[in-house]
Amino acid sequence: MFSAIVIDKNDDGQTVTVQQLDESALPEGDVTIDVAFSTLNFKDGLAITGASPVVRKFPMVPGIDLVGTVTDSSHADWKAGDSVVLNGWGVGEGHWGGLAQKARLKGDWLVPLPAAFTPAQAMAIGTAGYTAALCVDALVDWGVTPDQGEVLVTGATGGVGSVAIAILKKLGYSVAALTGKAAEADYLKALGAETVIDRAELSAKGKPLQKERWAGVVDTAGSYTLANACAQTRYGGAVAACGLAQGFDLPATVMPFILRGVALLGIDSVMAPKARRLKAWDRLARDLDPAALDTIGQTIGLGEAVEAAARFMSGEVKGRYIVDVNA
Repeated sequence: MFSAIVIDKNDDGQTVTVQQLDESALPEGDVTIDVAFSTLNFKDGLAITGASPVVRKFPMVPGIDLVGTVTDSSHADWKAGDSVVLNGWGVGEGHWGGLAQKARLKGDWLVPLPAAFTPAQAMAIGTAGYTAALCVDALVDWGVTPDQGEVLVTGATGGVGSVAIAILKKLGYSVAALTGKAAEADYLKALGAETVIDRAELSAKGKPLQKERWAGVVDTAGSYTLANACAQTRYGGAVAACGLAQGFDLPATVMPFILRGVALLGIDSVMAPKARRLKAWDRLARDLDPAALDTIGQTIGLGEAVEAAARFMSGEVKGRYIVDVNA
């Protein structure tokens, strides 16, 4: 038997409870894992609170991230005792996820736990930090260099923003953090931001082409914030877009792209191929100071995760929730 958060739905609505399940209830997969830690991400918050219908079948164990130890495997890449990480692949939406003490998954979805991180640190990173690394990789691959000017990070106190700031600082970039939480300026500067900007400066409709400010952008917001960030990006710069916290619309024009050669780079973390995932985790192991994770992450138990998801969705949380599924 093992503990798990279970989301179910009937004619009366959605229920979310912590249950004791038999291992025979686990879904199909070629690797079985003893889970050590999971996390709470935006998508987990949507699933647990029911704020958006991201869960595609019921009952469902949420949790798009996990780290743990392989206990049984018929997959060629993994054997019992291996430490593994999972991010995305629709887990927690269409396949049981990581907010449980056990998981059964496809081995193709897994990557090895980098030696640089403990299991808890890997979940302080989680999908948010792995997505941040994908964004930084995209900007670096495009040719954005520290000497070209500031890099803007939107949604800066969130998981993606927090890790992106820490990586960019380590790489020598000057980082501007956009946030609606002015009280968290010290937190952002401790991570490596040189300037902190009120999100109101970019959250309303702006001109199609604005003063050049940013060599690159990591955007988690979408909507007017993304449109304004593009309009303010310098000639030849790039914007890595990975989120929709403000909205999924893009009320922009082609002006930044055809007059300044700005690149809009779409970042998908859910279905990214394994080679890209390994590159991102290599980036994290090399360019993220593990000490920064003590600032970014806070640990809670499995039984606290349901209530924490509601706080997460109300915008009360900074950084990352690490879920110790055995606590």
